Amino acid sequence: MGKKILIVDDSASLRQVVNIALSGAGYQIVEACDGQDGLNKASADVFNLIVSDVNMPNMDGLTFVTAVKKLPQYKFVPVIMLTTESQDETIKKGKEAGVKAWMVKPFKPDQMLDAVSKLLPP
Repeated sequence: MGKKILIVDDSASLRQVVNIALSGAGYQIVEACDGQDGLNKASADVFNLIVSDVNMPNMDGLTFVTAVKKLPQYKFVPVIMLTTESQDETIKKGKEAGVKAWMVKPFKPDQMLDAVSKLLPP
């Protein structure tokens, strides 16, 4: 069984692109449509890595990361932010919340695979 990755983004098409790239590399993927959905799924399962957007309805990505990092099983789980946000202040808030990598959209699937492989050694 491949390692499990949670993708949290309000864009169905973006979730699909990330899903195709990562599932093609052997990872198991679960998708969530916003931070609240992501938190519910993270609470019900254990993931090896999380990919999240920043700007989402119901619960934004920074609030989601802060909440998920309070769950003991996610204290050391790496989080990649995949977003259009590139302001230093937002990135700083992300790092403070526990984000390990920051990728700006649009991205190439190879970039995502490279980041995931660095954060999830075999």
